[in-house]
Amino acid sequence: MIALAAIPAVLGLLIGSFLNVVVYRVPRGLSVISPPSSCPRCDAQIRSYDNVPVMSWLLLRGRCRTCSAPISARYPLVEAGTALAFVAVVTWWAVQADLVQPLGVRLDILMRTGMLLGDLPTLAQTVASLLTLVAFFYLAGVSIALALIDLDVQRLPNVIVLPSYLVALVLLGTASVVSGDYEAVLRGCAGLAILWLVYFLMAMLYPGGMGFGDVKLAGVLGLYLGYLGWGELAVGAFAAFLLGGLFAVGLLVTKRAARTSGIPFGPWMLVGAWLGIFFGAWVWSGYLSLIGLS
Repeated sequence: MIALAAIPAVLGLLIGSFLNVVVYRVPRGLSVISPPSSCPRCDAQIRSYDNVPVMSWLLLRGRCRTCSAPISARYPLVEAGTALAFVAVVTWWAVQADLVQPLGVRLDILMRTGMLLGDLPTLAQTVASLLTLVAFFYLAGVSIALALIDLDVQRLPNVIVLPSYLVALVLLGTASVVSGDYEAVLRGCAGLAILWLVYFLMAMLYPGGMGFGDVKLAGVLGLYLGYLGWGELAVGAFAAFLLGGLFAVGLLVTKRAARTSGIPFGPWMLVGAWLGIFFGAWVWSGYLSLIGLS
């Protein structure tokens, strides 16, 4: 499990460093590729050895090497948060794919006894599982970028949201074809249509409370949640409204916002979706048992 977590943690740190660039530049219409990162105060280019995720910020004590201008703590927090998110995704994936026991127990038994060969995943299952893992790594990175951008500028940029449809359809669709589980991708497409339509109707009925950025994001999240199952879709969709509603009520009660205040809903859509991904099947099963349907 340590080895299983180490690689995605390092990958998450690197991706998190890139997400800091995305969060700053995309809302401003700037390229995320060039020019190289520089200090916003003195315009000095960030040296490669000062661009090591988290570590450089700590060694520099949160200041620019050239002009000593303070560097926001959000940069290392995003990098560390992305690493934790990637570790959470790979842990969830390993449990879903039943890899923890086979890698830790069955392979050891196989090497010692030559048994349980039939229990090992087939090549097609392995490829499909890895494609699914990459798809959810992508969603994790996109989720962090979109949540921060929405909090900063109350906007969900098309340049991030729209390509996510293609990436998800290619990765999850290929995983379904390779594994032969066509029902999963069809269910994902149904989830896409359902959540997109629900949010579209809400945007039409209440334009001030729901933007079209939320509508477009809803389709992406519906695709991922539906791919996993109806329970994940239901829990992920409901959790977004529950958490967003509670947050809005809290702001109103504490008078930190008025009824006409604009409150970003994208972050709550994303948090709700991830709750659905990680816990949706378990919550949905418990709910069905509670009402006597399972």
